[in-house]
Amino acid sequence: MTLPLNSFRIIQIDKIIKIGSIKNMEKKSSNKNLHNASKEKKDEFYTQLVDIENELKHHKEQFRDKVVYCNCDDPFESNFFKYFAANFKPLKLKKLITTSYVKSPIVGGQLPLFEMEGLKPSGKEPFKIEIKEVPDANGDGAINLDDVEYLLKHDKNTATPLRGNGDFRSEECIKFLNQADIVVTNPPFSLFREYIAQLIEHDKKFLIIGNLNAITYKECFRFIKDNKMWLGITMDGRNKWFRVPDSYPINENVANSKIENGKKYLFVKGCVWFTNLDTEKRHEKLILYKKYTPDEYPKYDNYDAINVDKVSEIPVDYNGAIGVPITFLNKYSPDQFEIIGQGQGNLYRELTPKGLSSKFVNDYYKMGGTGSIKEDHPVLGYYNRDGKTVIPYMRIVIKKKKTKK
Repeated sequence: MTLPLNSFRIIQIDKIIKIGSIKNMEKKSSNKNLHNASKEKKDEFYTQLVDIENELKHHKEQFRDKVVYCNCDDPFESNFFKYFAANFKPLKLKKLITTSYVKSPIVGGQLPLFEMEGLKPSGKEPFKIEIKEVPDANGDGAINLDDVEYLLKHDKNTATPLRGNGDFRSEECIKFLNQADIVVTNPPFSLFREYIAQLIEHDKKFLIIGNLNAITYKECFRFIKDNKMWLGITMDGRNKWFRVPDSYPINENVANSKIENGKKYLFVKGCVWFTNLDTEKRHEKLILYKKYTPDEYPKYDNYDAINVDKVSEIPVDYNGAIGVPITFLNKYSPDQFEIIGQGQGNLYRELTPKGLSSKFVNDYYKMGGTGSIKEDHPVLGYYNRDGKTVIPYMRIVIKKKKTKK
């Protein structure tokens, strides 16, 4: 039986979202769908191995002689495991460790555990796979998943049961974390802040999948502001389709769901890579060409910064504070800009103590504004060239660095 190189999935079990895989390589998913899935316990989303390959090809040299840990994955199901196991020699890895979570319904789902040396015939137990080398077992001159499968079937020291439940926060899994040089996985979305904090605390390199809106979490934003974490290269938060299990209830009449060739799909947006692995792209400077004019770049009513709606339109000749969309992070170079703060939410007061003025709020409602905006509301707002009040979506406040002469 060959381990299929096709898809990985996001699974939420008892409020823990994990990555594994099932049977077909399909497409991607939406924040609303993930939230609804969480409530209904219908929360398996399958995406493509190609997404892992596309990102990892930009970091290959950084994996040489490194211990890689995938700590939110069922090794038999996760495409992270499959990628690193199949590329163990090309990447020149020192060791690969993967661990499963006890409540995963897919533990042992692809390769029966009774065929695994070192694991109990009953299966469905949390376990660890540790690979230090992948020999060419079938002598075909190539190292692939057939050789990995042979290794798992015949070496009892490769796959071993865990004492605990496989939770990344457990003492047992933290010991594995301490052995690792780089962590690569899709961590629990509902525990994303705690997961990232653990990696930073243990000073680990990482390459993980998360939602772009995670940057609005004060803990995550501080890591980005302090250049302890940044976005990867290949995922930019665009909408993609995820395939879901046949048992998942979907409405074909809704735009974010469909059935094709008997397979069900849901639409999810905002998936990005978060990492602290440096890349050349991170040091590429934006080419700026537009000139600043007060009409085109209004100042906020409650903070001394101008508003920019498109990252490509950051003015080349403005040296003060600038409010930009969160998509700026896809182009952010710490060599060109510094991040000052966040334009709304929990970190707004660290940017400025001054919220929206009573005049602005009154004008906002007079002009047809809706919502629960109040005086001193912690969000940036401005008057556009027509005199209309505007409260833009989340802004990151940045400033250009002075060019060294």
